[in-house]
Amino acid sequence: MIQNRRAVLVLSALVCLAAGTNDRPNTPVAPQPNTLSAQEKQDGWVLLWDGKTTTGWRSAFGEEFPEKSWRITNGEFTVLSSGDAESSAGGDIITRARFSDFELMVDFKITTNCNSGIKYLVHPDNSPVTGTGAKAASGSAIGYEFQILDDERHPDAKLGRNGNRRLGSLYDLMPASSDKKVNPIGEWNTAHIIVHGNRAEHWLNGEKILEYDRTTPEFKQAFAHSKFKKIPDFPIWNEGHILLQEHGSTAYFRNIKIRLLMAEK
Repeated sequence: MIQNRRAVLVLSALVCLAAGTNDRPNTPVAPQPNTLSAQEKQDGWVLLWDGKTTTGWRSAFGEEFPEKSWRITNGEFTVLSSGDAESSAGGDIITRARFSDFELMVDFKITTNCNSGIKYLVHPDNSPVTGTGAKAASGSAIGYEFQILDDERHPDAKLGRNGNRRLGSLYDLMPASSDKKVNPIGEWNTAHIIVHGNRAEHWLNGEKILEYDRTTPEFKQAFAHSKFKKIPDFPIWNEGHILLQEHGSTAYFRNIKIRLLMAEK
């Protein structure tokens, strides 16, 4: 009888434990950085960076990966501070592959007074340009730029036209929404860029902050007032490299992935 009573108590305890476990809400497990879920793979996403090596990346102006400025630590691509000068140390890095019609996602984290960027449709064979459009002796490779900036502290936020040099804007061309949601310094943000023919979108942390069409009068006017105005074919580029910018500020990148889209007919 005693043994039977003990068996019943043990069985009851196990039932209660199982019931308690089922009553607890399921806590979602965050995916590991620089990996793809089964659903993402099924949807056509591929990683542009493995989180460990420089495979698939090179200097914007050379075939090798820069020896200066860039570090890989804890699954993060880190560009180091070098005095806020544009591409004056290690320089920008670009994908070895070129892309057209795509969705690109990149996690980024800024630091105080940060200036950096994520560029797409990059043509590194074009000479860098100054703010007036003249050729520069050195500088960043030319492309369309999702601006990364500490809007509150960096002076570039007050330059340009109508806020087109602030975080999330198409740099020096089209301003991002003024009510965008930027996570605090030291926390990760997610940039999502969609390019489909002449149309493109910038998203930040799951919300669309900019949409533009390169065939519209609005874009043509913005181009005419931009630093790129002396590059006549700039508005019709339809393919190019992906670039992470070295602008003298410390910034962090991870979860760099891309999905190709069907080209418009």
